[in-house]
Amino acid sequence: MIKAGIIGGAGYTGGELIRVLVNHPAVELAYIHSKSNAGNPVYKVHQDLVDEANLVFTDQYSDAIDVLFLCTGHGEARKFMEAQPVASHVKVIDLSNDFRLQHQSSIGDRQFVYGLPELQREEIRQASNIANPGCFATAIQLGLLPLAKAGLLDEIYTTGITGSTGAGQGLSTTSHFSWRANNIQAYKTLTHQHLGEIGQSLLQLQGDSDIDISFVPWRGDFTRGIFISSTVHCDLPKSTIDELYQEYYQEHPFTVFCDDAIFLKQVVNTNKCVVQVEKVGAKLVIHSAIDNLLKGASGQAVQNMNLMMGLDESLGLKLKAAAF
Repeated sequence: MIKAGIIGGAGYTGGELIRVLVNHPAVELAYIHSKSNAGNPVYKVHQDLVDEANLVFTDQYSDAIDVLFLCTGHGEARKFMEAQPVASHVKVIDLSNDFRLQHQSSIGDRQFVYGLPELQREEIRQASNIANPGCFATAIQLGLLPLAKAGLLDEIYTTGITGSTGAGQGLSTTSHFSWRANNIQAYKTLTHQHLGEIGQSLLQLQGDSDIDISFVPWRGDFTRGIFISSTVHCDLPKSTIDELYQEYYQEHPFTVFCDDAIFLKQVVNTNKCVVQVEKVGAKLVIHSAIDNLLKGASGQAVQNMNLMMGLDESLGLKLKAAAF
């Protein structure tokens, strides 16, 4: 059994990670760290886990594990790694944005590998430290990777809408029900923090510096999920584009290329990404949808753990969509 520890287990991503790991057939959850909840039963914070996880939050760290998940806020993972020596045998998977960009991907002797399996699965298998991708970044990249590999990207115009859980568990004006209900808003227009990792990955495949991506994210009136629409210029026939996507994703179990119109409920509560393309004239629109807490965070982290530990990539992640 793989022994796992979690730092920052009281938030949305920490809770989702616990839900997956307590049912993972190859994992023993050794401890769940939370300074603010030390001594409290886990189900007192994550009430849906009543009778599912007989665990208590702790404020103690231990190296008696095989893998450590960092579910801290952005900027806090690096601080933790600086303040707390982690034994060299412990593999680290960070769910924040602290190590995603290449110029920020190391700390001490640890070098982090960007953990998007559909981009670099073999590198993940050999890695000891993973920088888990961002939620918007995952959804956008999975819609564009086949085009980047074919060298077809130039200008990209992307919009995406996310549920309130994407803002984290701490309350703010725009995460309250009374604000979200019957409401929608653009935010961080053209400046979202995930743009750096998206551009880094696309250039890794396409190999030039001429990709220009404009991204407008939206806050949506729902709790979980991300729906992306990216528009690019493309002169190739749709049949050729379809073949590019089918070939690229044929060996990847969690990204599904669809002929029919996709929608958010196909992916909520799963580790899947569904992708669809539409073509009108020389304009190609790529739709992609994920659950921001699973494929966009904790599910992908477990997918990366499976790869790092030599397990089946899908182990513990065959989850059914909450369609109704």
